[in-house]
Amino acid sequence: MNAPEHPTAVEVHQPQPITLHPPAAPIVTVQPSNIPTVTSVVLPDGRVVTGYAIEPAKPEPAVAKPAVSRTAVNVALGGVGFLAVCGGLVLLTTFIAALTAFVTQLITLAAIVFGGWIAVQIFGYRPTSGGTTVNIRKAVIKRNKFHS
Repeated sequence: MNAPEHPTAVEVHQPQPITLHPPAAPIVTVQPSNIPTVTSVVLPDGRVVTGYAIEPAKPEPAVAKPAVSRTAVNVALGGVGFLAVCGGLVLLTTFIAALTAFVTQLITLAAIVFGGWIAVQIFGYRPTSGGTTVNIRKAVIKRNKFHS
């Protein structure tokens, strides 16, 4: 293949933006608050470098530790709650013991009164003639029935 002797002119086409609808009002660009602004820097050789400005990383502030650990506070609060419950349980057991003693005394009193009444019935004084009277009647049995 032979190369042509004279070079052909090179045509360069630049892309042109296609606007379908012309904007009704000029668009104002607003930078969001979390995106940094764009910065342009001109280098000594004339080139322009555009980019985002980067702020140096800031160390997070040290969190001050409380004078007392949270675990110790939780254990102390648990102890206070346990003591409150134990105090209530002591009062409850004292009440139950007193109630038991009261019921025992009532039962003992009832036994003494009832037992005394029975003893009086058995061993008490009865004005009688001194003998035992038994009435015996002649019993007649007819056709498996008792008739007195």
